[in-house]
Amino acid sequence: MAQPRISAYLPPDIDPTKAALAFGRRALPKLNEELQSAELLTQQRALMALCDLVHDPEKVYQAIEIGFLDNLKTLLGHPDNTVRQKTTEVLYLMSMHSVGRQGLIQNGVISALAGLLDDPVDICRKNTHQIFDMTAKLPEGAAGVLQAGLIPALVLKLQTELEEILELILDTLSNCLRMEVSEALATGAVGALKEKLTHPSAAIRSKAAQVLLEISSHPEGKLPVCDEEVIPVLVSLLEDTDPAVQTTATGALMFALVTPQGRSSAMAAEAIPPLLKLVAEETSKARLNAIKALTLLAELPEGRQTLLEHTDTFQECLDDPREVVTRAAQSAIRAIEWKP
Repeated sequence: MAQPRISAYLPPDIDPTKAALAFGRRALPKLNEELQSAELLTQQRALMALCDLVHDPEKVYQAIEIGFLDNLKTLLGHPDNTVRQKTTEVLYLMSMHSVGRQGLIQNGVISALAGLLDDPVDICRKNTHQIFDMTAKLPEGAAGVLQAGLIPALVLKLQTELEEILELILDTLSNCLRMEVSEALATGAVGALKEKLTHPSAAIRSKAAQVLLEISSHPEGKLPVCDEEVIPVLVSLLEDTDPAVQTTATGALMFALVTPQGRSSAMAAEAIPPLLKLVAEETSKARLNAIKALTLLAELPEGRQTLLEHTDTFQECLDDPREVVTRAAQSAIRAIEWKP
C-alpha cells in the first residue's frame, strides 16, 4: 500500500525571504542571538536563514565554534512545530558535512534528539532519523547512539514508523549493531526484523536482511536468528526478484549457518537448490556468499551427499575473475569431496 510522502512545506505565513541577514562572519553571531529571542517569528526566520547558510561547511564550522549547538538543542523541545522542524533540518544539514557530524557527536546532540522520536510532526521525526543515520556512519556516531540508549526505542519503532523513516531506522541499526547487539536482542529485534523480511518494499526487505546479517555476525546473535525461525524466511528470499535482497539475505544466511542449528534449519528449508542457482549465476552479487553458505552445509553428511552431484557448478566458479570467489570455490570443492 502506498504511503503519503512526508512534506517539508512550511505554513504559508512563514516567509524566509523576509529574514534580515547580515553578510560574512557577522551573520552567524546575529542569528545566534535571534535564536534566543522571545519572539517566535524572529526564531523562525533565524532558523530559515541558518538553513541556507549551513550548506557551506565553513559556515558549519563557524556555527559550531560560536556555540550554535547549545541553542539548537534547546529549540528541539520548542512547542512550535515550525521551530522544531527547522531546528532538526539545520542539524540534518550540518550532519551532511564531516565537521558537522563530529560537532553533533561531540556536543551531545544525539541524546538531545531522543525526545523527538515520538514527535507528532512527520518531518521532524524524519529529520531526526536522518541525523541518526548520518552520524551512525562514523564509529563514534554509532557508539553515541548506543551510549544514548536509543537501540530499544529504534527497534520498537520498526513496528509503527512510516516507510520512509523505516528505511532510515534500518540503516542506523545496521551501523550500530555492527558494534554491539545485546540491547537489540533483549528488545526483540530478531522477531521485528523477521516481519520486515516480507515487507512489500524491496529496499526494506534488503535493509532488514542487512541488519540480521550484522546481528548474526556476533556469536550471541546467531542462536536467536535460529530460534526465531528466521532461516526459512531468508531461504525464501534467495529467490527474491531484487538482486540486493538476494545478496543481503545470502549474507545473513551464511553467518547463521556457522551454528549446527542454523545448518539443520537451512537443510530443512531446502536451501541448497536456490543457493546453487546463485552460485551458477556468473553476474550474481550473491555468488560469493552462496558458495560460503554451501561450504558450511557440506559439513553435514546429507549436505555433502547432495552437493557431490553439483561439483561442476563450483568448478565453473574457478574461472571467475575475482580471486576471492575462486578461492571460496576451491574451499567448497575440498569440503564436498572430503571423505572421512
